[in-house]
Amino acid sequence: MTSLIAIAATVAILFTACKKINESTTLGGDLIPPVDNITTFDTTLTVYAYNDTFGLANDSQYLNAGEEQFLGLINSDPIFGKTDARMFLELKPTLYGFYPFNRPDSVKIDSIVLVLGYLETYGDTNTSQSVKVYELNSANNFSRDSAYLIRVENFTYNTGFPLSKPGQSFFPRNLKDSVKAFQDTSLNQLRIKLDTNLARRFVNYDTSNAYKTDSIFKTLFRGFALRSEGGGNAIMGFNLNDANTKLAIYYNNPKKGGGGRDTSVTYFRFTSLSASANYVKRDYSGTPSLASINNGTASDPLVFIQNTPGTFATLKIPDLATMSNRVIHRAELIMEQQYDPSDTVFRTPDLLYLDAADPSISSNYKFRTIPYDLALSVSGAFDLVPFGSYPLQAVDAGGRLVKNWHFNITRYAQHILTHTQSLYDLRVLAPFSLNEKYGIPPGDDLTTTIFINPTIAKGRVRLTGNTGPADLNPHRMRLRVIYSKL
Repeated sequence: MTSLIAIAATVAILFTACKKINESTTLGGDLIPPVDNITTFDTTLTVYAYNDTFGLANDSQYLNAGEEQFLGLINSDPIFGKTDARMFLELKPTLYGFYPFNRPDSVKIDSIVLVLGYLETYGDTNTSQSVKVYELNSANNFSRDSAYLIRVENFTYNTGFPLSKPGQSFFPRNLKDSVKAFQDTSLNQLRIKLDTNLARRFVNYDTSNAYKTDSIFKTLFRGFALRSEGGGNAIMGFNLNDANTKLAIYYNNPKKGGGGRDTSVTYFRFTSLSASANYVKRDYSGTPSLASINNGTASDPLVFIQNTPGTFATLKIPDLATMSNRVIHRAELIMEQQYDPSDTVFRTPDLLYLDAADPSISSNYKFRTIPYDLALSVSGAFDLVPFGSYPLQAVDAGGRLVKNWHFNITRYAQHILTHTQSLYDLRVLAPFSLNEKYGIPPGDDLTTTIFINPTIAKGRVRLTGNTGPADLNPHRMRLRVIYSKL
């Protein structure tokens, strides 16, 4: 273990000594000599790319309550099709052991509103959506101690009987606006009015027993299911732990001594006892991304990458194994975005990630970090900046802003040339997080969790692929190697 940490620290130091290089003439730090074709040369190797999509068999993404949750419908992404994001959550009394309403014998319900703390919109903010709220069936075992796969809708509810009032729709662009309600003036809320019969149920629950413990309350109300139905072309992110997330029950009682009524509000909130789950369904039917998966064995000219739960591409660079031994100063795997007008609505992932498929791994995790080139920082996190996960801004031939990625795999490539490292199939993807092996083969490996993008669901990009050695597209996916002869 000590030697592994020492290697990681050494690699981290070497990383910080090098700067990003420009593909043409500026090569960066002093450790990389200029290409003069006398002592220093460069060459470009073909990268063969094969699109694929994650499924239940190879995707085990879970989400905890502290992460951003998504809700909404994307109905018309021309490249990646449809997305349906649904939320499931419990909102509970903040304290147990006492009845949460004033004078139950004289309560008059004014309204009941489900409120969600809004964070952001991914997609079209100008297309209206209608969110409906349902009650989870009593058969559901919804537990705060359980994590739920985001690809699976784990819960049942009767879609014929929504709790939400009909006719409610909103534009995502308005969710950041100020909202004024009784004892609640705030920004960044989605407010959904519910049928007051639900509020009456909460008021009528046994005053001496229903709110005594969480386990008793849970038998009376299992939780909410939220889904957008009908139109929409965006998904919206919410924070369950935000003060804006709550169930607000507005009611009034006669004033003591007569002379009118007093208005009150009782909040049920997302507490440490609350369960949550996020379900995200992708539908690629009729899209270029799906067509690229079922197009035979040829290398794909376009590569389609979408955030979790999404897609990936397998990359093969066979010519790297046939190069003679030489000193590699830089080996960059270059990927360039191919612009589409829909990119202005459906933006790219914050980061891309590159790892390797290791056939020698016998555990459930078949992928490993790129040996030698992805290092742990001093803080103990993986240093994705020098590795190349963050995009570089560029301008394409049409004058449009695009993003490119330059993955630094210099040390991995050098060890292949010296025959101290096996050549792996690589994988490019844009995950929220993933579990895989880290270490220098054939030494001891650590199974570790790596967090890449800040959230699930949002972000997709179309990259230029490579059709083979005859592909002369200057924007093709490629491995550029700068080297000196021995």
